[in-house]
Amino acid sequence: MSRTIKTHIREKFAKEYGNNMVPLHEVEGFYIRPGYYLENGATVLPGGISFTVHTQKGTAVTLLLFKRHEEEPYAKIPFPEDYKIGDVYSMIVFDLDYREFEYAYRVEGPFNPKKGYIFDGRQDLLDPYANAVAGQRIWGAEKKKEHYHGRVTSSDFDWGKDKQPNIDMKDMIIYELHVRGFTIMEDQDRVKNPGTFSGLIDKIPYLKSLGINTVELMPVFEFDERSENRYYKGKELLNYWGYNPVAFFAPNTAYSAEVEHNREGEELKTLIKEMHKNGIQVFLDVVYNHTAEGNEDGLFFSFKGFDNHIYYMLDENGHYANYSGTGNTLNANHPVVQNFIMESMRYWVTEYHIDGFRFDLASILGRDEYGKPLENPPLIKELAYDPLLSKVKLIAEAWDAGGLYQVGSFPDFERWSEWNGKYRDDIRRFLKGDMGMANAAAIRIAGSIDIYDPEIRDDASINFITCHDGFTLHDLYSYNEKHNEANGWDNTDGENNNNSWNCGVEGETEDPKVIALRRRMVRNAFTILLLSRGTPMILAGDEFGNSQKGNNNPYCQDNEISWLNWKDLEKNRDLYYFVRKLILFRKKHPVLKVGAYGSCKFYDNWGPVEQFREIDRYIGIRFSGVLDDRDTEDIIFLAANMYWEDIPINLPEPPVGCKWKLRIDTSGEKGQDIGYFLEKYVENNKIEVPGRGIMVFTAWKA
Repeated sequence: MSRTIKTHIREKFAKEYGNNMVPLHEVEGFYIRPGYYLENGATVLPGGISFTVHTQKGTAVTLLLFKRHEEEPYAKIPFPEDYKIGDVYSMIVFDLDYREFEYAYRVEGPFNPKKGYIFDGRQDLLDPYANAVAGQRIWGAEKKKEHYHGRVTSSDFDWGKDKQPNIDMKDMIIYELHVRGFTIMEDQDRVKNPGTFSGLIDKIPYLKSLGINTVELMPVFEFDERSENRYYKGKELLNYWGYNPVAFFAPNTAYSAEVEHNREGEELKTLIKEMHKNGIQVFLDVVYNHTAEGNEDGLFFSFKGFDNHIYYMLDENGHYANYSGTGNTLNANHPVVQNFIMESMRYWVTEYHIDGFRFDLASILGRDEYGKPLENPPLIKELAYDPLLSKVKLIAEAWDAGGLYQVGSFPDFERWSEWNGKYRDDIRRFLKGDMGMANAAAIRIAGSIDIYDPEIRDDASINFITCHDGFTLHDLYSYNEKHNEANGWDNTDGENNNNSWNCGVEGETEDPKVIALRRRMVRNAFTILLLSRGTPMILAGDEFGNSQKGNNNPYCQDNEISWLNWKDLEKNRDLYYFVRKLILFRKKHPVLKVGAYGSCKFYDNWGPVEQFREIDRYIGIRFSGVLDDRDTEDIIFLAANMYWEDIPINLPEPPVGCKWKLRIDTSGEKGQDIGYFLEKYVENNKIEVPGRGIMVFTAWKA
């Protein structure tokens, strides 16, 4: 029961904080007044903290306050009924030091599972808008509780004159990495705090030297790596990847090198600021399709307790739809959930200066509450047109676990790009020498113009051959089959159709011929990727031969299977230099990029062909255009022979007064300054392209 505040107490607060910060009531020994209804979450104010939450079917809400690390609350403050407007409860609690407590909620309401109502006033609930989650600081440490507490943070980070790079899609080189796995095995002489945001800062010079200008971080929203921990053959398996979010406004505190009590996020912000100083964009891989609460047998820590029937897609019996493959699916196009996702996105852009987002299983975001694909999805549209998000890049993984595959048909509103799964599949098949794939590969290299009309969108395709999900590039040419036995599912998990080739021996070998062939195959893959029109994406470690020992689904492997072994950089430094030079070559030749002036022309073994047609295992593509800054032609010819024998070809006629110069030969051997990059004129426009080799030519004035 609340009591009215005495006059002298109100006068005291008015004198110290102003008339707008005067308590009106006393509840359970705390002074309170109605809060900031438009500010969801916990907001620090002079003299107090505003707590705001909403629930449609909940009938009463209680704020719980905890001493640090304590499981029992020291205070239970019910929201007065007259502190509710619509479905929103808001209350300012005075005389709280935000650095000294953790908080949660309890929500009373009806219990009717068939309708999706599963309210339980005994459950402690994490604030969906919490900016930090307590108890997650130490990676892998055993937690004492199954629920989570929020922590209030102060936003006073000094961004200085931070300038976001805002790099055009056509100029981006995306590099996908896992924050922990990227540096956890690095030498501490080079990385002071391995496995953290701070450790990643130490690797910025490496990223710059490679030529990377866009880093895509695998999930950094707070997730509980122990939420599904289990043991297999004596080894603990954790939720290493992090595609199982606990909170959508909070950074993963286990990725911070230092304790950041109530300053959570400062180290991540410092990382982003330093990336920007070095001309590198930071993208986040975000998961707005499900939460870590799982299905009926899963956890109950937040959304289920506030409004289960709103946040999740449910069937007529109240069971969870599972288009994510993880137990539940967020009801993304419900107005309440849509607004929640929009607020989360805006928060990361304004508070963290994020440059772009890759959306995990983005096709889910286009389904209605019954799971039916929408023709004009409101969430996807609002993300495209929101003023605060107008400069960030939006990238869709245009499929989901429910079978909805939208590569080339994702509703882009002229803003969304896509992970081009068709590029990955067709290029993999072509590279390993499958019959009849040259036509499809040529189209992919030219920018997938069959699915992305260049007159409408010339920057929609994110080209990739490997990503976190699947084989590394080294393993793609070392294994015919996946080897996921360490995951504990009898090798039944992970993709079966990998389009890989072991070059004659399954797994690692000391056979020099097999090793040489594998290295050539990797060079071929990088050459195709970085000479394709579209935006290339590289999986971290591929540039120095990182291996996952044939595991194509190491989501639970927080160990040497997933971690990058930087000793491989020394062992395969020639590959690193090869990739670095390829990136530099791409940057010097804008004709290779999307939006470039000019055209692509396709050739078979004998000369130009007017239309695409199925040819064997060889493709020739001529890129031609004009350099942006001067009236000079930029002409490149790519000859890719995935047949196992040499093929003699006739190069197309170069411009008058020019000769073809061989610049790249993936079949070359090590020599002075790596023999794959050349300056060799071609006589009579005739040359043999080596078996399983790629040659790249430029037209030069003779």
